[in-house]
Amino acid sequence: MATIYTNIDSNIKRTWILFTVFLIIIIGLGWFLSYYFDSFFILVIAIVFSVFMSLLSYWQSDKIVLAISSAKEVKQENNRELYHLVENLCITAGLPVPRIYLIDDSALNAFATGRNPQKAVIVFTTGLLEKLDRSELEGVIAHELSHIGNRDILLQTVVVVLVGFITLIADIFIRMSIRGKRSSRGGQAQGIIMIIGLVFLILSPIIAKLMQFAISRKREYLADASGSLLTRYPEGLARALEKISKESALKKPNKATAHLFIANPFKKVSKFFSTHPPVEERIKRLRKINI
Repeated sequence: MATIYTNIDSNIKRTWILFTVFLIIIIGLGWFLSYYFDSFFILVIAIVFSVFMSLLSYWQSDKIVLAISSAKEVKQENNRELYHLVENLCITAGLPVPRIYLIDDSALNAFATGRNPQKAVIVFTTGLLEKLDRSELEGVIAHELSHIGNRDILLQTVVVVLVGFITLIADIFIRMSIRGKRSSRGGQAQGIIMIIGLVFLILSPIIAKLMQFAISRKREYLADASGSLLTRYPEGLARALEKISKESALKKPNKATAHLFIANPFKKVSKFFSTHPPVEERIKRLRKINI
């Protein structure tokens, strides 16, 4: 039976692999440009920025995700009932109580972020708190605490920053090539920049999707099972997922953070491109759990 600490080592290793691949891509690009333009300074910049972005994604990615999501912190005195629900389940799971944030949105969704359990954050939409009953809300909280215990949150959150940076690089190269043409300085240099920009523009969404798929969809099944062990009531999460699946999408969903949520914030998405397993399958598995 899966436990809340299953796959911790695997997720930590995947995070370091992700960092390594990112560093290789950016430094490799920097080396190519420094060779082509005969400027060692470009390689230095590539190394510095790749290391900086890796450190930023590790230490500050949770703050970046919260800013992207427009989430606001909720203090204990402002919502004691929610705080005590989270606190009680944390005691059961043996986890520190995470900070709690809210997104002002009528959609039903939630996610956890942070680099470790001590720095973890759980985010809920206001719609989720308004439309779920106590047992359903406990199911969602337990699911997110399972992500925290499994260290899913580190890998999930780092992906947001690194994918965003790769997309930014594509945009920079395209802008460089366009400006170069306008200033009539064309030539081979502008041509090669244009090619690199186009390659990154085409590959960036693919790379982003591959990085998100690297966080196996199985993590959602594991978090569902682990969360059920915490509450001892799988039906609560099953009913919550039913309600979530019937509601509308987030007002301002972001592709970079979609994989963080308990259910895909984009309602209309093909199964192949979805970062989540089908809700129907998750509900079916939950109702087969005997506790």
